[in-house]
Amino acid sequence: MTENPLRSRKAEWLVTLPSFLWLALFFAIPALIVLAFTFHAHTTNGGVGEWSLSTWRELVDPDYPAIVWNTFRISFEVTFWCIVLALPCAYAIARMNKKWRAIVAGSIMLPFWTSFVVRVFAWKTMLHPDGWLQSCYITWLELREWLFDWLPAVAQRVLVWAGLASAGPVDPATSTILDSDTAVVLVSVYSFLPFAIMPIYTAAEKFDFALLEAARDLGAKSFYAFRKIFVPGIRQGIVSAILMVFIPAIGSYVIPQMLGGTDCVLIGNKIFMRAIQNRNIPHASALATLMAVSVLVPLAVAMWWKSRQDARDRKRVETRAARMTEGGAR
Repeated sequence: MTENPLRSRKAEWLVTLPSFLWLALFFAIPALIVLAFTFHAHTTNGGVGEWSLSTWRELVDPDYPAIVWNTFRISFEVTFWCIVLALPCAYAIARMNKKWRAIVAGSIMLPFWTSFVVRVFAWKTMLHPDGWLQSCYITWLELREWLFDWLPAVAQRVLVWAGLASAGPVDPATSTILDSDTAVVLVSVYSFLPFAIMPIYTAAEKFDFALLEAARDLGAKSFYAFRKIFVPGIRQGIVSAILMVFIPAIGSYVIPQMLGGTDCVLIGNKIFMRAIQNRNIPHASALATLMAVSVLVPLAVAMWWKSRQDARDRKRVETRAARMTEGGAR
């Protein structure tokens, strides 16, 4: 007995309808309201005025390019370090005995049992100028200064322009890890690292580790097999981890506000300042729209790359199957 296609389609719509309603009520409609606010002017009493393009004209601010660059730079640094730390961690968990995997993976999520603000306050205490982390930070700055002096002048100017190095000598009295970009990156990596470990671990758990053993039997070194076989084999988990870290890092507000000081102003902080302190809702909405676009662009690129890789893999499998069929026919 064949199934009625119309009835099957109705059943699918009934199953997915609650999800569509949830997305429409709590994502699509609020996003459209925020977008509509950007085409209004703000009033002196903190309200929303008439239709106008003045809000978009106000975004032509010489400070915004530096804020956007700082936001993306810190977000990329946080994402990079999260992936670097998550790869060996997920690999080790996936190679454990089954009875230990759930325990170790669950322990990674234990920090989420406490308040996020409390954890940030704890880091603020640990990063005190008289603490041992400050001493480690000064040692790192002196090492970085020594390496910086060995670079060519052109490379030095590029690093200073990018904000990755400073031209002056290290001053222990003013070079504090608290109220700096370093504190924001450090605590952000600590906060977002579980979001990178879990998707990579999920992909690594399904990976066939016999491929690594076969590569070692054929003469490949452990790191080469890890880089050429394991990492490409879990690329879907890595892409998911990058998105799950990069997206919240762009919109981060609490960590830069509490640990970044006055010099570390990101897009999230600017939205808070416009919406709460200045009571300029249209301007804050325009910044939020730009931030959403900046998040959707890498997401679209990642989806395009994933579809391209899937199409390439399907083509490779079809070509291999066709060759095997031709060989069997002969």
